[in-house]
Amino acid sequence: MAREARSEILAGLAVLIVAAGFGLHLARAAGPAAPAAGYELSAAFRAADGVRVGTEVRIAGVRVGSVTALDLDPATFQAVARLGLPGDLELPTDTAAIVATEGLLGGTYVALVPGGALETLGPGEAITDTQGSVDLVTLLLKVVGGE
Repeated sequence: MAREARSEILAGLAVLIVAAGFGLHLARAAGPAAPAAGYELSAAFRAADGVRVGTEVRIAGVRVGSVTALDLDPATFQAVARLGLPGDLELPTDTAAIVATEGLLGGTYVALVPGGALETLGPGEAITDTQGSVDLVTLLLKVVGGE
């Protein structure tokens, strides 16, 4: 009886250690939500379906930041996203921001495509070249309908 209790306690302890290891791995993989010593840029989208606070911001597929706020501009009826970026990242003024998805059923992210301008965007400035999300159902209906 004592042997069974001891083995159950050891098995339970092993499960807790493994669970703690997974928790630490997930915490490291997630990374910080916003850069500590960074800045924000804004981008207005016609449609920002799938974008939420915490959505990844990527350049060339590499995560460089996250969406820190998402609001509706009552004057233009566009979704305005605030993008938190690291302070050492200098983006040209002709950078484009695109709401993209990872495949048909993948998650949404904001892709930044740097341009070739010599001037750079400063903290609080806006990315003016934007492309909103594409509604997959509407796109499929156009293909099926022959439009």
